[in-house]
Amino acid sequence: MSSAIRVLCVDDHRLMREGIARIVGVQPDMTVVAEAADGEQAVEQFLRYRPDVTLMDLEMPTMNGVQAIQAIRSHQPDARIVVLTMYHGDEDIFRAVAAGAMGYLLKDTLPDLTREEMARAVEAGSDGGAADAAAPMDLRRRRISRLSSWISR
Repeated sequence: MSSAIRVLCVDDHRLMREGIARIVGVQPDMTVVAEAADGEQAVEQFLRYRPDVTLMDLEMPTMNGVQAIQAIRSHQPDARIVVLTMYHGDEDIFRAVAAGAMGYLLKDTLPDLTREEMARAVEAGSDGGAADAAAPMDLRRRRISRLSSWISR
């Protein structure tokens, strides 16, 4: 049996962060190694614990999620980060993916996700985003890819 997927949960809203950590923590093949309330803490905790996957909010005080993704990936270019966001706008999500996020989940869908769906999203992030592991995240990634192609024309 392989070792547990190690997860860092980052969100400035304590209830959201603790809720996500609880959902992840009850999965038998996952463990939350740390939590952070802002981008600076996220970078510090990432460097300290080197998680397999980081679940990262975008809008936070001190250092936002995109800046934190850039800082983390400057230390570890293959870091696997899944963005958690309230924003449906492609620009914010595009910036996060351009900074190195593997994909994203909308926070307003989290209450409707089952534990299994959340687990698949984390697992998809841990293995580089296998297409069939998290269909909603993969579908969004493909939309971002198409947007990226369109912008670069």
